[in-house]
Amino acid sequence: MMMKILRAVALVALMTALPFAIPHKAMAQQAAPTANDAALLRALQGPGGDISGRITIPDSKAAVLQQPEGREWREFREGTLKTASAVLVVGVVVLLAAFYLMRGKIRVDAGLSGRKILRFGSVDRFAHWLTATSFIVLGLSGLNLVFGKTVLLPVIGAEAFATLSEIGKFAHNFLSFPFVLGVVLMFLLWVKDNIPSGSDVTWLSQAGGLLSKGSHPPAKRFNAGQKVIFWMVVLGGAAMAVTGYMLMFPFYGTDVAGMQLMHMLHALIAAVMIAVIIGHIYIGSIGMEGAFDAMGTGEVDVNWAREHHSEWLKDQLAKEAKAGKARPGMAGAAPAE
Repeated sequence: MMMKILRAVALVALMTALPFAIPHKAMAQQAAPTANDAALLRALQGPGGDISGRITIPDSKAAVLQQPEGREWREFREGTLKTASAVLVVGVVVLLAAFYLMRGKIRVDAGLSGRKILRFGSVDRFAHWLTATSFIVLGLSGLNLVFGKTVLLPVIGAEAFATLSEIGKFAHNFLSFPFVLGVVLMFLLWVKDNIPSGSDVTWLSQAGGLLSKGSHPPAKRFNAGQKVIFWMVVLGGAAMAVTGYMLMFPFYGTDVAGMQLMHMLHALIAAVMIAVIIGHIYIGSIGMEGAFDAMGTGEVDVNWAREHHSEWLKDQLAKEAKAGKARPGMAGAAPAE
């Protein structure tokens, strides 16, 4: 009986030690892929070219081992997306620089009068700057995701780039909420003044008087150019919110292919909006005399309003006159068309 027990113990010890006695090279050769492995992968390949298996956990996406669309998405991100974004953003900056060199700062032809009129109240300015500041951070952090490894990483180094990208990721996620709030506020405040009208055709046909001095087509509270920007921000902001939140909260009502599509749409819409807003910032700052005051203090010079928003100024002066608040030297004055 004792001999049988000893033999059993010796057999267990031998079986336990046997794997450690096999040379590592032999084990590596035994684990090397064979033709059968390639045949197995071909057998698992589905109609869409992906390689899938069977799993028992609820997450069916984990059954996909390889997905060819993932390679296509990566190629799009590193190729088409980078090229299109660079052309849009850099192209707009170059065009604006050329326009400034040729046209210069757009001055008030009659000169500043020194008399002010309220154009935007505190609520309007809050909605604008809430949207603007959050969009700037969103735009810069988004551009870093696309161009950071190419532009910033070689300059600031891997550690600093990793820290900056991590901060940018959190800022991009959390500042999306005030951005959406700002877009909603602007829509509610300004939609009634941004409905397209027949006068917009005239304004567009004259390019808003930007190309020639002394030519200022009439406009109400918002001209045709501002209406275009308004609807691009509202509709583009809505599209950015939908695609962005689908990326932030993945796989709710979509699959991997849907996530890849949302990323492509989010990135391309963002590139277009960044290019448009760069133009808007230019006109509202160094491009046009007196324009920044509208969102700075909320009050603009009367002569500036007469040249760029004559119909709106006429309405405002009529309201002041009716309320008995006519301005000195402006009673009965009709703004020039």
